[in-house]
Amino acid sequence: MKLAFIIDPIHLLDPCHDTSVALMEAAQILGHEIWVTQVNQLSVVEGKAWALLERVELIPVQLVEGRYQAANPWYKLSSRTLVCLETLDAVFMRTDPPVTVAYLYATYILDYIDQNKTLVINSPSGIRAANEKMYALQFTKAIPETIVTPQKQLIRQFVEAQGRAVLKPLGNKAGEGILILEGGDRNFNSIIELSTLQGQVPVMVQTYLPEAKDGDKRIILLNGEPIGALNRLSSGSDFRNNMATGGTVAQTDITPREYEICTQLAETLRKDGLIFVGIDVIGGYLTEVNVTSPTGVREIDRFDGTRIGHQVIQWVERAKK
Repeated sequence: MKLAFIIDPIHLLDPCHDTSVALMEAAQILGHEIWVTQVNQLSVVEGKAWALLERVELIPVQLVEGRYQAANPWYKLSSRTLVCLETLDAVFMRTDPPVTVAYLYATYILDYIDQNKTLVINSPSGIRAANEKMYALQFTKAIPETIVTPQKQLIRQFVEAQGRAVLKPLGNKAGEGILILEGGDRNFNSIIELSTLQGQVPVMVQTYLPEAKDGDKRIILLNGEPIGALNRLSSGSDFRNNMATGGTVAQTDITPREYEICTQLAETLRKDGLIFVGIDVIGGYLTEVNVTSPTGVREIDRFDGTRIGHQVIQWVERAKK
């Protein structure tokens, strides 16, 4: 197969951590061609999506005494060529969030790929529909008590009723801007004003889950089926468990409750064309559904001895038959 990956500039990727590299490595090992591009290299010409693509050859990382080691350099690029994306077998949209205007426009361009000819993972319309925090709200049996509002009074009432809550900006990533709210905090009004831009932008407010001290579990789903998980733990100096905020990772299992949550999501994810997804679970509650560029594959493979990238590419192979 010929596969294209829409990524951030490849020299900025960490081959020992980034899931996009794990997927590309798996594709190369399984005998497929890998091409890379960026959102600013996409176009629509005569009603079809095109991209400036570079063929990439990778030197796969090696796992040595429990740590990944990468060659330097770890990739080689060809010169760019303009290619109609419908001539490829699959296109992976793997640009990191947040979903900026440029990101949004890229999904509109990807709409001009005939998915009967070329598989797009994840579906452009699915990405647009699935704000990574708001999307979880439809799964009412899976989420903790949650409101979404720009209204200071509603937020105060919610926090006072819950005793403690977590505020999340809707458009941020990697734990950015997440705050703990307590009704007696003298900074409460200022926190809400800053987070909502003076009441103009809604935020998500969820009841605080004390189980967060035990970690924030990332579960990877492939076409609605869980295929791996890891636990993320705070650094101790920060209540957030995100790897991007200095958190550590640990091996974990998927509990019966978490399998149940995955089952609740599966049909909707498939309907929306969300094939490769990472969900976040704390204390048996779904907190986010990550669809833009979910990560964690390197860490899961290291802990469990799995090859999740291979599973994903083999799923694409079957889907293309």
